[in-house]
Amino acid sequence: MSMNDPLANVLSAIMNAERRGGREVVTKHNSTLLRKVLDLLVAEGYLAGYSVAPASSGDTLTIKLVGKINKVGVVKPRYQIGKSEYVRFEKRFLPARGFGVLLISTNKGLLTHEQAKALGVGGTLISYCY
Repeated sequence: MSMNDPLANVLSAIMNAERRGGREVVTKHNSTLLRKVLDLLVAEGYLAGYSVAPASSGDTLTIKLVGKINKVGVVKPRYQIGKSEYVRFEKRFLPARGFGVLLISTNKGLLTHEQAKALGVGGTLISYCY
């Protein structure tokens, strides 16, 4: 049976591991979007890093946790955001202004909402983390 949203499954596994105090998550889900999301979460300090281990049945991702994530998840439906609408979605998905990060898919690549605001571009809301 195929998964409907591998990104949501991995972020849910990360959230569950954070709640139980785990130090790493191992998953078979592996995609370019997932790796870019993990790269942004590492850059923002929410994850320690991740590694890719080749296996005969497909690559395995090992994600190292820091213990700083309170909540992480995907946004469904994936809302289109104009360059002037970031405050509305910050209020909806983040607990306080300046606390947490929204991940936006733009024509400049996958960016945080702060980077997208600085560039003056809109895009599609993918996920959030705080």
